[in-house]
Formats: sequence, structure tokens, C-alpha cells
Amino acid sequence: MNLPIFIARRMRFDPLHKGNVSAQIIKIAKIAVALGMSMILIAVATGKGLQKEIQKKTVAFNGHLLVAPFENSESWISVLPIVHDPTILGLIKNNKGVTHVQSVALKGGLLKANEQFEGIVMKGVSRDYQWDQLESFLVSGSFPRLGKKTSNEILLSQVIAQRLSVGIGDEVSAYFQNYQNQQLPNVRRFKVVGLFLSGFPDFDENFVLGDLRHIQRINKWKNNEIGGYEVFTTDFNKAISVSSSLYQKLPSDLDVIEINRQYATIFQWISLFDFNILIIIIVMIVVGVINMSTALLVLILERSSMIGLFKSLGARNKMIQKIFLYNGIAIMSQGLIWGNLVGVLFFLSQKYLGWIRLDPETYYVNVAPVSLNFGDFIWLNLGFLAVSSLLLWIPSLIISNINPARVLRFR
Repeated sequence: MNLPIFIARRMRFDPLHKGNVSAQIIKIAKIAVALGMSMILIAVATGKGLQKEIQKKTVAFNGHLLVAPFENSESWISVLPIVHDPTILGLIKNNKGVTHVQSVALKGGLLKANEQFEGIVMKGVSRDYQWDQLESFLVSGSFPRLGKKTSNEILLSQVIAQRLSVGIGDEVSAYFQNYQNQQLPNVRRFKVVGLFLSGFPDFDENFVLGDLRHIQRINKWKNNEIGGYEVFTTDFNKAISVSSSLYQKLPSDLDVIEINRQYATIFQWISLFDFNILIIIIVMIVVGVINMSTALLVLILERSSMIGLFKSLGARNKMIQKIFLYNGIAIMSQGLIWGNLVGVLFFLSQKYLGWIRLDPETYYVNVAPVSLNFGDFIWLNLGFLAVSSLLLWIPSLIISNINPARVLRFR
């Protein structure tokens, strides 16, 4: 057996050790490490959870990428159309990393019901639209049925429906600008067949989903003209590489816009979570190391006579340092176990019970989402243990200054 490990183990299980001053300080150090680890797990789980939930919602309504004319200048509204060309569509679909492509067009307008008006952005979709992306946001009713004939069914947000005092089965009037006759707007009658609620104000307060052919007729577009293509990729992190690849292949008049460019403010905000998480990790490690260093120093000073005895028997400083480092790592590991237990309990309770609620107008979600995979869990623990162990070497250097003649003089 390794001698330093054997001696460190005997020190921890020594009955006399439990009544010493160091025993109480070690308990405090364990609590500090446990709190630090639990806070790190909670910060990572909530930070990543919120990032992924916001990404999920923006992608569900907009796709990872938008292929549209440069002239639209990344506007929400489809100003100029592009030709729904099978060649371009095939090029996009066959690009590596692309999972789905759907044609869309957007038009600003007004909805009227019960003498109330509400400004909206109508998103025209076709039969290739992936409704299952919005399944989790459907509150009541169903999705619009898009067949061979132009459908008058629309999917309305619950927020707009409450403002207009309408529900499933009710009809609403929609008014769109008429570019040919500025006096009279284009009017359409729609039937509300479904209500959605995403918790995302940008979508809930603006979007209405209906048949793309309405927008084509209002804008006087041809049947093969659309506003653009929404592109879904295999993974959010691969969207940039797919965007770059498509940009090189597509005609020069088409732009490829990533979702984080469309909603730059939101994605800049959630990117700050990474920095906040890093700060929390650093602070918690520093607090844990300071407490462990204090406990280790007290343990060393309390065992100074033992250190002097080992030195008089010919033990090297490094071997004695290892004894106390192994003790420190063992103590810290016990704190990590309790910290992991608290962190995992928080993760599971929040994931399945959702007891922490958030303001959707600020955080875009009603319940604080959590996300923590096994890889994150392992790396956080190993990182905490590795960094703390390296830093614990510093207080152990005091061992080299202990003089055996002085500490054993009065024994």
C-alpha cells in the first residue's frame, strides 16, 4: 500500500482526531465545498436550460436559417419575393446538415373582432410546413388544414385571442395594405381553429399563421413566388457552418440569415449566461479552496509534532505533504458528494415539478428550465477537484518550514 495514503487514512479514522479543533473546522470546510458544488450545478443547469429553451422556441417558429432576398434587409416582412425553384430547393435540402426546408412569406396587417383591432404579422405557410415543431405550444384546437384550395383557417396566439375576445371557431377580419389602391385595404375573413402560447412575447403578441396563398394574392405574386425558405439543421451549433456552406452555393441575390442574426438582442443576452456561470464557478471554487486551505493549515499545525517525528525519521517534505494533500482531497470529496446530492435533487425537482416560476416578459419562459447532461456533471466535479487539489499544494508548503528540533523539544 502507498505509505502516504495509509497514514492519511489512519489520521482520518483516528478516534482522538474527532475531538480536536481541526475536526470542527473540517466540518465547516465540507459544508463550504458542498454548498459551492451545489451552487455550481444549479447555476449550470438553470443557465443552460434557459439558453436551450429560448433557442428551442425561436427555432420552432423560425427555423435555424432563413434564405431570403438581400433586399429584405433581414426584415420580418417579406418585401420582395423569390421564385420557388425546385433546383434551389433541392440544393438546400441536399446540403449536409439540413433536415427540413419549408416555404414561408410574412405580411403585416390588422385583425379586427368585436370592434377591437390588433396589429399582427401574418406568417403564410404551405403544405410543407412542419407543424409538429409547434405541438408543445398548442393550447387548444388544431392546426390549420392546408389542402389544394386556399384555406381560411388560422392559428392565433392566445394573447391576441384574449385581446380580441375570440376563441376557437370564431371568425376575424384581417386588413392588409393595398399597394395599388391606397384608399381601400385588402380584407380577408379567417376562422380561428387553434390557439398557441409560447411564452415568447415576440411571437405571442405578433404572429398569426395561415395559408401562404393569401399573401401571394394580396401582394400580387405569382403562384411560384414566396418570401423565403426556413431551414432546419441537425443541431443549433451547426447552423453557422451550414449557413456558410449554403451561402457559397446559392445565387448571389439570396442571403442566408442565421436565427441569432434575426434575434440578435435575445441571443446576445443569453450568451451572457456563459460569463455569469463562469463567474459563479470561479467564486465557488475560490470559496471552497479558501475553506479547505484553512482546514489544512489547522490540521498541519495541529500535527506539527507528528511532522517533526516523521522528519527526524528521515521522511522527505514531499512525502509528508502528500499525506496532508490526500487528507484534503478525501475531505473535499466528501463535501462534493453532498454538494452533488443537493444539486441533483434540485435538478430533478425543478425538471419534474417546476416549482421555480419566472416572468415570461423578462425570461421568455413561465417555468425555470433546467438542463444538465452526464458529461457536464463529470467535468464539473473533476474540474473542481483538480483545481482545488492543485491550489491546496500551496498551504502544504508550510511543512518544509517546520523544524523537528523545535516541535519535538517539549514532547
